[in-house]
Amino acid sequence: MESLVDFALQERYKQVKDLGDRLGELATLIEWEPFREIVGEIYTNTTEQGGRPNIDVVLMIKLLVLQSMYGLSDPELERQANDKISFLKFLGFPEKVPDQTTVWYFRERLSKTKKDEAIWKELQRQLEGKGLKIRKGVIQDATFITADPGHASADTPRGDEAKTRRNKEGTWTKKGTKSYFGFKLHTKEDCDFGLIRSLQTTTASVHDSQIDLSRKGEVVYRDRGYFGAEPKGFDATMQRGVRGHPIGIRDILRNKRISKKRSPGERPYAVIKNVFHYAHTHVTTVIRAHVKMMFAAFSFNLYQLVTLKKQGII
Repeated sequence: MESLVDFALQERYKQVKDLGDRLGELATLIEWEPFREIVGEIYTNTTEQGGRPNIDVVLMIKLLVLQSMYGLSDPELERQANDKISFLKFLGFPEKVPDQTTVWYFRERLSKTKKDEAIWKELQRQLEGKGLKIRKGVIQDATFITADPGHASADTPRGDEAKTRRNKEGTWTKKGTKSYFGFKLHTKEDCDFGLIRSLQTTTASVHDSQIDLSRKGEVVYRDRGYFGAEPKGFDATMQRGVRGHPIGIRDILRNKRISKKRSPGERPYAVIKNVFHYAHTHVTTVIRAHVKMMFAAFSFNLYQLVTLKKQGII
């Protein structure tokens, strides 16, 4: 009976594939099995006494990729992963899709054990293994990821003991005339292939210049927001005039060259926010927001790999 069901699903998927399935394309662009060994040790019920069976960690990672790529809540992820044939194909047609509670606890385990960082390192290792190494320099930038401030007044205490629905660690900040509440995603993208190479998540009020993701030897292109902050790499930051000392023609021309170099750095944010619909988060702490943002960046890199494949680069 199961073989008949599997056959029916595969036949149904062929129709979807003929119409175009980006998920099917990106599923084959990286190796998923190495993540099993990296993440599998967070589950320890391997004693002879048994207990609840361990879940498939590769399946869980793929679920979180789907969640970030389609901007889904945990309940909606569970529903669509059971409903969409393209999702089921991407997941390998599992006998059972983990429920929303299992997804939530899996993210919690990743954040507490810092296995999210190990997942990111493995992805970067695989990218470099494909010959996608940084050569021409990197672009650092940042964007706001908003969160729900709740209904309490601004001076209401926040934290684990506070009786409020307010976000525990998100902060307010202002850019121009607009105010933002929540977190900030800082990324470093390579100039060669448009892939995110490093990221950090902070509260919204942390200034861009306080975060340096560059490494020694890298040329790092940055906008005026980083003016005055020395990076670890070679500094290619746009100049900014100060009171009584406007920038000259040489700096103006230099800024134009840097601006042209760093403009592709906006693409990851455009994809994450406008394609993935991941500009807002409902999590309440920086560490939880970081796991969400790591998978958003992970998903963007997969999305970009499809483009690189079409260009014949990989």
